[in-house]
Amino acid sequence: MALLLLALAVATPVGLAQTTSKPQLAGALKNDPAREAEFMDWGLGMFVHWSLDSQLGSVISHSMDYASQKYLDRYINELPKTFNPDQYDPDKWMALAKLAGVKYMVFTTKHHSGFCMWDTKTTDFSIMNTPYGKDIVRAYVDACRRHDMKVGFYYSPEDFAFNYKHDVPARGGREIGRIRNDLIEYTKRHLDELLTNYGDIDVIFLDGGHKAELTQYVHKIAPNCLVTRGEMVTPEQRLPADPIPGPWETCFTLGNQWQYKPTNEDYKSGSQLINMLIETRAKGGNLLINMGPMPSGTIPLKQEERFRELALWMFVNDEAIHDIRLCTTAGDNDIYYTQSKDGKYVYAFLTKFTDDDPRGNTQWGRLSRKDVLLKQLKATPTTTIRVLGQEHRVERFTSRHDIGSRFKQTDDGLEISVVRAQRLYNNRRWPNAVVVRLENVEFVKK
Repeated sequence: MALLLLALAVATPVGLAQTTSKPQLAGALKNDPAREAEFMDWGLGMFVHWSLDSQLGSVISHSMDYASQKYLDRYINELPKTFNPDQYDPDKWMALAKLAGVKYMVFTTKHHSGFCMWDTKTTDFSIMNTPYGKDIVRAYVDACRRHDMKVGFYYSPEDFAFNYKHDVPARGGREIGRIRNDLIEYTKRHLDELLTNYGDIDVIFLDGGHKAELTQYVHKIAPNCLVTRGEMVTPEQRLPADPIPGPWETCFTLGNQWQYKPTNEDYKSGSQLINMLIETRAKGGNLLINMGPMPSGTIPLKQEERFRELALWMFVNDEAIHDIRLCTTAGDNDIYYTQSKDGKYVYAFLTKFTDDDPRGNTQWGRLSRKDVLLKQLKATPTTTIRVLGQEHRVERFTSRHDIGSRFKQTDDGLEISVVRAQRLYNNRRWPNAVVVRLENVEFVKK
């Protein structure tokens, strides 16, 4: 957890992160509340940042900012000629995402560079004018529907290639005003294509530029589509200090960069990823965690490994992540809480024993008992507890190992005593949170 908190503290320079204030709408149209409630059930999404400059391993799009004319000419005229993701198989993406408990995916249809990953009629700067020559967005949408994955689009209203063609600097500069109206109409044509040519789209993430105006346009042409960034609170690369009434969403990279970075990358551990998800859900939000495919379209092995560690944890504990709501307290760095939508169950995430370094001797060994004080809870006459993922009917086993879960009420709070019995790793140690489900408990009133 110390490593996670340090990573969160330095993840985003001051002034660059999205705030925790809800964006002001440019008009009367807004998200359907019923769909927002559905969004809050999902809990976990996969972001996908991928474009033609993945070939270079550069930051996505932003290498065009302050770039020389020669660099821009090569970027726009040469890079498309070598972008050929011939191993792109979105069914493989979906299989990994589903295993990890992901409920929705958000794919970069167009990042700030202006390169379109679909069969657009608005520009030649698109996937159709590459050696690959096929509509990547179409294949992505079709795969989402085959795998019952909610379909999300990322779309940037900024367009560095559009500016380049009008002799304006990538980020606009002093002359952006003379092309602003043309750019807005251009981006609306993109949304017409994206939100009418592929059936109903569940989510759109509008990043930068004139997104307030486009939010209203999305609601006009696709009223069933949820706008996240543009209408919801969407902090980036950080978590809020306090819970936020939903819906809200935070997005994180797995390493330092959104797009594929072949060298000099520093990935978060699986434990960090899991703890980020726990804290996000305890504070009422959704976690949108990024995957950056290689230029070929395949998932880098180091990223796949993190998602597979998450998959094992979610296979055991997903009921505490999906279809849940805020509790009266989120908890703290050692214990976080969520509750089922119907209020029947409270889930206590025990994150104290998740040190990545086994030499620290803080990882939870198999068949080891831990006594934990839940200061925020108190028992009732019908309280029951159990550890998620493992058998709670202890009478089915011999007395050789005492694996029963127990609790007692104290003046300081509810003291629980639980054993981690399930054998998940061969070395019998477990670096990730254990989740205890409590039925018929109450939160202590402050």
